[in-house]
Amino acid sequence: MTAVKRLHPGIYPWIACASILFSVVAVVVGQFGPDPSFDPMNVTISEYAVSDRGGVTEVAMAVLGLGSLALLAGLRSVGAPVKGAPQWLLMVWSGALVVAALVPTTPLGQDLDVAAQIHRYVSVAAFVSLPAAGALMVPRLASDASWKPVARAVEWVSLAGGFGLLAITYVALPGERVMIGLVERLLLGAEVALLAVLAGWLVRLAWQRSAIRAAMAANFPTYHRFIASRS
Repeated sequence: MTAVKRLHPGIYPWIACASILFSVVAVVVGQFGPDPSFDPMNVTISEYAVSDRGGVTEVAMAVLGLGSLALLAGLRSVGAPVKGAPQWLLMVWSGALVVAALVPTTPLGQDLDVAAQIHRYVSVAAFVSLPAAGALMVPRLASDASWKPVARAVEWVSLAGGFGLLAITYVALPGERVMIGLVERLLLGAEVALLAVLAGWLVRLAWQRSAIRAAMAANFPTYHRFIASRS
């Protein structure tokens, strides 16, 4: 967060939006790199990533994690109601994504080693933390005039993420991984949608505030000349 804070606050929303867009495109591209025999309905993104020699998927995960930190910095810079548990959960999501990108799982069919165990635990932390952060933010956003218009959207995507967590828990345990790839991609889609809603509205608020400051700066010389003419 220290390095991110050094940037100008106005650039945070654009970094967040660019990172989300880049990550989505990169993950889609990464689906075409590994073994063509892989079934995306039954193979997780992490398993795709470890078989992707170009490392596109890992880069996408790391960029999304860093972009999420920029999103958090942007939210704080405009006074969004994220202090406390929501901001810590967002930091867990961001850090877990970066660690998962740096510590890959084992290839499909092989036993899990220590690195793969770490990858699994940080992936679980990432998947759980973001919907939880969204759920905690909903009442706060609803009571904030600037963020109330997106409170319902945040509620719906957080709810979708919660249902996705239940689904992937069932599929990964008693469901014997049937359609785990599809369920994971739907869950990740809901979580990226949550980030996109927050980042998009942050861009809107930042643009509105910039427009107001520009208008005030343009009107100041006129006001100054008016005062001078009356003196």
